[in-house]
Amino acid sequence: MRTRPLKVALLGCGVVGSEVARIMTTHADDLAARIGAPVELAGVAVRRPAKVREGIDPSLVTTDATALVKRGDIDVVVEVIGGIEPARSLITAAFEHGASVVSANKALLAQDGAALHAAAEEHGRDLYYEAAVAGAIPLIRPLRESLAGDKVNRVLGIVNGTTNFILDKMDSTGAGYQEALDEATALGYAEADPTADVEGFDAAAKAAILAGIAFHTRVRLDDVYREGMTEVTAADFRSAKEMGCTIKLLAICERSADGSSVTARVHPAMIPLSHPLASVRGAYNAVFVESDAAGQLMFYGPGAGGSPTASAVLGDLVAVCRNRLNGATGPGESAYADLTVSPMGEVVTRYHISLDVADKPGVLAQVATVFAEHGVSIDTVRQQGKDGEASLVVVTHRASDASLSGTVEALRKLDTVRGVASIMRVEGE
Repeated sequence: MRTRPLKVALLGCGVVGSEVARIMTTHADDLAARIGAPVELAGVAVRRPAKVREGIDPSLVTTDATALVKRGDIDVVVEVIGGIEPARSLITAAFEHGASVVSANKALLAQDGAALHAAAEEHGRDLYYEAAVAGAIPLIRPLRESLAGDKVNRVLGIVNGTTNFILDKMDSTGAGYQEALDEATALGYAEADPTADVEGFDAAAKAAILAGIAFHTRVRLDDVYREGMTEVTAADFRSAKEMGCTIKLLAICERSADGSSVTARVHPAMIPLSHPLASVRGAYNAVFVESDAAGQLMFYGPGAGGSPTASAVLGDLVAVCRNRLNGATGPGESAYADLTVSPMGEVVTRYHISLDVADKPGVLAQVATVFAEHGVSIDTVRQQGKDGEASLVVVTHRASDASLSGTVEALRKLDTVRGVASIMRVEGE
């Protein structure tokens, strides 16, 4: 074993960063044995240096993150501060000054992953980011290494624990959205401002990363269709149960049937109770991968939190340190396929549409005619009427998003249609 330690700079010492530092200290001997050399925490960059950080030598704490990453003796920079800047500049500076990088920054990787990979390659350094998607769940490494010889066709996942907790609570208790969100906030699952989670921004960033790796194609955050879950109601869950389904906020990355394009999207969807993702409860994450040779795989576990995320960070740290000792680098960006990223309008799936209509003869025929005129085939129809008003629930066969949008626009023009109560996609057939 080499006696000279590999030096690590830690950017950020919040929930995740402090746990990374703790594990590096308490498991120092084990990490050294697995790597083949000791690892030493050489500096910790923070915004509030006066805060007491248990187990961290105060002499290591600094507010000058730039100076820390530019030190010539740093082997690995661990970035857990999040956001776009200053993280992007710090990571780039780390590469320029000879350090490899381990990051948990999903937003930055989804926006500028290609540029960061290019910088890492230019300077012969590693960029690892297992912790950026699904916390402790080993997912990125299996996709870019274990399945490197296979053809991945679809990645379907629950990649945000906050939204899954809320939807699970609505499903199991009949609670409304706001009531479930309030409970998630009280338990610490939701932030004071939950927008990034409930509006799908967090999941969209993760979908961009997953799609890029799975399909060897650059997929940026702007390429991902995003729809939040704030409009999901208790009535939607009742309808889902009548179909033998539940509702999840899903990140879906798919290769087209002819293999020439891919899509990436995030939105609420009904999935059959028989699908493995339907049983994912509470704040857990799970990702379902479909490939030619391996078939169907599911990765499941805690998707957030200090310890789970730190576990993923430390796994990357061990891999990067091993590479460093061997004078090698691990897998970089694989974007050779350069497939077209198709817009949401071309996505084909099933739909569940709930309409408020007049309760009189001929309404169903009018509605069915509109669907037929737009080339959307109906699978099932259910109608309930009372006192001149009725609810009409239509479940379609597979149709494109564009054709469904045209259908709904035409339905709204019918005098007998009082309103469109809800539209939800049906996935996981």
